[in-house]
Amino acid sequence: MLDSGPANTLPNRALRPVADADGEAVAALIEACFAEYPGCLFSWDEFPELRAPATWAAGRGTRMWVLDGQDAAIDGCICATADGQGSIELHKFYLARALRGSGLARQLAARVFERAHESNARSIVLWTDTRFTRAHRFYEKLGFVRQPQTRLLGDISDTAEFFYTLQLADPP
Repeated sequence: MLDSGPANTLPNRALRPVADADGEAVAALIEACFAEYPGCLFSWDEFPELRAPATWAAGRGTRMWVLDGQDAAIDGCICATADGQGSIELHKFYLARALRGSGLARQLAARVFERAHESNARSIVLWTDTRFTRAHRFYEKLGFVRQPQTRLLGDISDTAEFFYTLQLADPP
């Protein structure tokens, strides 16, 4: 498991469960991340859960955390959802560009590893846009392995995604 330091703090940052009031700020973070890639567009129609993210997360057994920024901004977010069959899905993992390479992404990912440990999951899975090459390298450094499956989302960005898995040690 990754070392995440104290339970709810990152260097000079507060990591906390998402609140419904965070929706606009999370959307702004995702939109900024998408804008780094040609043809990758954000649409509220494709992210209706961000109108009330805490309610959405609670209603599906998801844990979502956000990394507070300055002036009510959200500098990072990550979700973990148990599938009920021994896997945790890592999703909605975004970090402000200025913070990448700082170690914060590893600490955010540690939340998902902790969730997997708590639920005795055998694996962590994720889908990631084929354009997000830096993210692919990051996931592979964490031990994720790209699988042959891909999927097309049929969204406004014409997104294709790669599937990654990380097998965890069997729980005792």
